[in-house]
Amino acid sequence: MACAFMLPTIILSCLFLVPLTEQKKSTDTQLLLQLRKQLEYPIHLGAWNNTNDLCYAPTSPSQSITCDGSSVTELKIVGDKLAKPGRYVGYSVAGKTLSPGFSVDSFVTTLTRLTSLKVVILVSLGIWGPLPDKIHRLYSLEVLDLSSNFFYGSIPPKISAMKKLHTFSLDGNYFNDTVPDWFASLDNLMILSLRRNGLKGLLPGSISRVSTLTELALSGNSISGQIPNLSSLNSLETLDLGDNRLGSELPIMPKGVVTILLSKNLLAGEIPQQFGELDRLQHLDLSFNLLEGSPLAALFSLPNISYLNLASNMLSGSLPSSLTCSSELGFIDISSNKLTGELPSCLSSNSDRRVVKFNLNCLSLNTQHQRGANNCQLYNMNGKESKRKTTWLKVSIIGGIVLAMLLLLLVLFVSCKRNCHRAIAEKQQLPKSVPSTTGFSSELLSNARYISQAMKLGTPVLPTYRTFSLEELKEATNNFEGSAFIGEGSTGKLYKGRLDNGTFIAIRCLSLFKRYSIRNLKFRLDLLSKLRHPHLVCLLGHCIDTAQDDSSINRVFLIYEYVANGNLQSYLSERSMERALKWPDRLVVLIGIAKAVHFLHSGIIPGLYNNQLKTKNILLDEHFIAKVSDYGLSIIMEEIYKHEARAEGQKPIQSKSPELEAVNLEDDVYSLGYILLEALMGPSVSEQGSEYCLKELAMLVTRQTEQTRVLDPVVLASASQDSLSIVISITSKCLYEESSRPSVEDVLWNLQYAAQVQATADGDRKSDIVSQA
Repeated sequence: MACAFMLPTIILSCLFLVPLTEQKKSTDTQLLLQLRKQLEYPIHLGAWNNTNDLCYAPTSPSQSITCDGSSVTELKIVGDKLAKPGRYVGYSVAGKTLSPGFSVDSFVTTLTRLTSLKVVILVSLGIWGPLPDKIHRLYSLEVLDLSSNFFYGSIPPKISAMKKLHTFSLDGNYFNDTVPDWFASLDNLMILSLRRNGLKGLLPGSISRVSTLTELALSGNSISGQIPNLSSLNSLETLDLGDNRLGSELPIMPKGVVTILLSKNLLAGEIPQQFGELDRLQHLDLSFNLLEGSPLAALFSLPNISYLNLASNMLSGSLPSSLTCSSELGFIDISSNKLTGELPSCLSSNSDRRVVKFNLNCLSLNTQHQRGANNCQLYNMNGKESKRKTTWLKVSIIGGIVLAMLLLLLVLFVSCKRNCHRAIAEKQQLPKSVPSTTGFSSELLSNARYISQAMKLGTPVLPTYRTFSLEELKEATNNFEGSAFIGEGSTGKLYKGRLDNGTFIAIRCLSLFKRYSIRNLKFRLDLLSKLRHPHLVCLLGHCIDTAQDDSSINRVFLIYEYVANGNLQSYLSERSMERALKWPDRLVVLIGIAKAVHFLHSGIIPGLYNNQLKTKNILLDEHFIAKVSDYGLSIIMEEIYKHEARAEGQKPIQSKSPELEAVNLEDDVYSLGYILLEALMGPSVSEQGSEYCLKELAMLVTRQTEQTRVLDPVVLASASQDSLSIVISITSKCLYEESSRPSVEDVLWNLQYAAQVQATADGDRKSDIVSQA
């Protein structure tokens, strides 16, 4: 009888035991593991094996998961299966894709079962196929980034039902249909980025009704026709429609636009007078179009304009002698037009702060770089003959452009084929004996020329890297006299010099161990020479000081652009409320730093880490644009330290600045966290830091009851509480234990979001003031 009673109990226990074991893994964790399987087990998701709840899985630059309770709200996976940049050329694509057995429909079905997702970032994972309509089931999604994959076909129209979406990026895919006309139904859309696809047809007029847009980026497609009137987009700051086939006249622009990129199109007509009223405009690129008439003089004097490119158009007439140039204007290109007369003084005067290009015009200059007399006579002709020849000239130019494009494609094909053979030959010739102390093999250093094309877009024109002679540097510094000496840090002495052309430079002198391999050093310098980014101090070149027999190296000099406006530390230490950086300005600087670090980590292979990040190494140029210095030196300096230590019979030494002994400079995210903390606390960070460790200090800042005491008064007076909370939260996360720190991409996203929140708060505050008045 007892056995009969016990048997059902035992059976029920067994039935419940199995599910309890399986339920140790939450439903969302099981779905994530299924996604990993469908992505064919990427190596960088190996950390997912070590936990039953992926909400607590360690994060890294390539993957992170954020949860609310046991529900996944944010998923980021960045892989290494890069597509070859370029226009869509059919379904046969270049790059690494997932296997033929991959099903994009099954993958998206699994993804949409994570119903609490707000952020999805799936980049460079080799995902291929048409994007399924069912992606719209992620109704809570706010950020969708599927860049650098192999999606093709149409952009699903049901995405228009994702009402919470504010960031939508499909850059670097192979979508080849028309630009959708339903974006106006996305009430919160702020960033729309569809760069480098094969989108064609017209740009829909409905795009002008997306009133929340701050960034519209559709460059590198085949979009044609007219640009709609965008003046109603009052929030728009960035317009990037370059490298398309747009053939209309220039439209009226929103008054708050900051960046306009329209180069490499077929835009015609005159530059509208309204462009001269865009007081916030900083960057204008209208090059390689068919624009006519005289250049708009008001463009040169816009209060914030810093970059103006009107090159390779059909602009004519002369610029007024009284033309004034904004003090912010640092780059001007009016070359390859048909301008006549004298060059105004503000464009002809020599200045270290301004680059002016005016070749291939008909200007009255004593220079061999203007057009020939016959061509210039044609441009000065009047009447019907002039119109007839101008029309013929237009047809010739269009025909020439088509012919040039065909020739360019042929040259690129031949060059590509030749470079493939050369790359194979170089790879076979690489010396196997070259040592590597930082994980950078000879092969990686040699192949580092393949920098991500995405990182090159939008980068301003920078000087070509070259080799300097020691005599040239001695002349620039008056033989390195005392007045040229700027300072000395952990990476050698720093000097200020001036080249023959008047350009100021900064020279970093590194003393090397005499047995340092010249070949190895050149491999590493070759890698550094390829780093070009708006937020990096530009490396102009190097000079290797060798012995007379060239068998050993005494010193190597790194030559940088000279940034004269001081470093971030000095601005954050400013106690004057009037002169100190306000919170919105600090956010702009911090975003620039994060963009630079993100580029160093992911913009080149191999990525560069341990970049000695500290506020003393963050320089601000005359436009208060942040530029990171002393980046990438670890690949040279660690080799030096190893050789020196080996010679002295010691362990390799580590270089750390005395004021940041508590900061692990080998972890850029941790160092970035300290920079954020300095931006929040200002001069008091060093005072408070003597009483607390960094982690305790970050926790102190998170408590609202302590913020009035520990935060910089300038920050408290100029920051909205919401914006402040976002930055405080990401700062504390940066100073967590290494396995729990966010990626640089996460830091950048949070800073940009904080800036948007702050801008909204500032706008509301101004509206209140106006209404009260």
